[in-house]
Amino acid sequence: MLTGVPPRARDLDIYLFPAIVGGGLGDIEEVLAAGRRLADAGFRLYRMRLGGRPLPRSVEGPWAWPPLARVAAPVSRSAKALTVSPMWGVTAAPPLDGRWGRAGPWAEESAAIERSYGPDAVVHASLEEFARTLTSRLETRERLREGGLSDREIRRRLGSRRTARERTSFRSAYRHFRGFDRANVVSIFAGFRPSRPFGREYPEAVQTGPLWPGRPRRRRAAGRPRRREWIWYASPSSSSQLVEAIDRGLSGLRPPVRVSVRAPRPLDLPGTGRWRYLPTLSARAWPARFARAELRIVTGSRTLLEALELGGPFLYFNGLTGSGRSRRRHRPEKIAALVGAGWAPGARDPVRRDLSAFSRGLRVEEIVRRAAGDPSWRRTFPALGRVTGFPPPYDDAGSFLVRLARDWAVAPVGSGPFVRSVRSAARRAIGLGRPGR
Repeated sequence: MLTGVPPRARDLDIYLFPAIVGGGLGDIEEVLAAGRRLADAGFRLYRMRLGGRPLPRSVEGPWAWPPLARVAAPVSRSAKALTVSPMWGVTAAPPLDGRWGRAGPWAEESAAIERSYGPDAVVHASLEEFARTLTSRLETRERLREGGLSDREIRRRLGSRRTARERTSFRSAYRHFRGFDRANVVSIFAGFRPSRPFGREYPEAVQTGPLWPGRPRRRRAAGRPRRREWIWYASPSSSSQLVEAIDRGLSGLRPPVRVSVRAPRPLDLPGTGRWRYLPTLSARAWPARFARAELRIVTGSRTLLEALELGGPFLYFNGLTGSGRSRRRHRPEKIAALVGAGWAPGARDPVRRDLSAFSRGLRVEEIVRRAAGDPSWRRTFPALGRVTGFPPPYDDAGSFLVRLARDWAVAPVGSGPFVRSVRSAARRAIGLGRPGR
């Protein structure tokens, strides 16, 4: 519960809108993690789906849902409402004319809530992509890099008029699909550290520390377990490129290491007896199995944060694009931010180099053999340090959401002035003044 906070500060109807934005399931889990933090703080939660409409794909689970009520219409128990969604501008914004104007899977529910409470009594919390706070120039550079262009060609393209026009178009679309042009949307960009250049270009963005999964730590028995298991969440389609090298790195070890794979598509697994697919696990069984693993190979943002929260060794692979000299890491900003952020000073240089190389698909056999066979590598794997650059409650996205909900419940103004004050306070928290300064 919210210690010392009067009950009126929890008089708010909160609706969860879980959905997949990219290809992975982490967007759903992130909304549910936010819901767990809000439920722990004493707020009422709802999953509203208008009558007859099927849920977005994969939302049924199995998931670790927070306590909530499933309803078919706005409940209007309170005078105000808060919605929580992944990328509200994509999943819950109203439709627009044009090629990219299709309504998201929660658009009808979002509109129904605004009709019921009134738009001035609704705030939408939008959970944006984790650790992706790139300026329009850096976004353009990253797009060209993933497209396989050389550094020299990228520098040439960045100076062209055509690219300048593309950046202008990108910035306009980015502002719209991140909800910056909506007066009642709080767009939350969680990461390991704040980006002031991003904040200057997009002053409406609210930057915070990570939204932690909130899984309880499990005490491990002393010494090496008799059964050694690694768990690999092999979500990227290019995961198959690592299988043989991982298998070679694990060969000849005693006791042997078994790799349990969770993947959305079949991989061509070696017939060496070290590999198996995980069966479908319940919402309680998966975190327990994940926590027991000797090492975890993770991807994206949610499993990365789960591994960090649990502590202990992990490796990170988010996929590769292209081939040969044009081979590039896919979306490397998360592991790059981690290695260069608050966690990194506690990491030995060899560990940092190994994490970076493995994410590139380089030296995989060597790194795996060291991770499995060198106890000092595992023992000196650093615990997560406090993220830097964010004062409380911005250092933790869950704490920020609880503060947002509490403040919105008692705010004497409508959603527009309230959201403007939230955006302004978030800028000051990371050392930025008013827009334009």
